[in-house]
Amino acid sequence: MISTEAYKAIISDLMDELPEAFYRDLTGGVILSEALVIPDYAKGNDLYTLGQYQVCYGVRQIVMFKGSFDRLYPNADASEARGILRGVLRHEFRHHIEFLGGIRNSSSLEAEDERQKQAYLARHSD
Repeated sequence: MISTEAYKAIISDLMDELPEAFYRDLTGGVILSEALVIPDYAKGNDLYTLGQYQVCYGVRQIVMFKGSFDRLYPNADASEARGILRGVLRHEFRHHIEFLGGIRNSSSLEAEDERQKQAYLARHSD
């Protein structure tokens, strides 16, 4: 299991890969939560949230959930973790950039996430 210190270091390195412009108006920054997050629509312990873009009271931030990562990838080494976390972080930054640009259409990441949620629910319908 990746230590909290190693997790933070990987996230920090991945943040350094991104252009400064991506951070515009990300007023809450990128934060680490130790939480294990299961979406409220999950049908069991088979779905976890690894990251989330949040907008609350004008504060925009990205939260990375180490507890969820640890549950999904308990045996990941640093290299594997880096690849997985890169994808999650960039996914959340895309949400941020689309939010800033007012992009809310059928090709947005928000719409794509909703399609994936609906597909998950369809696979798990009774």
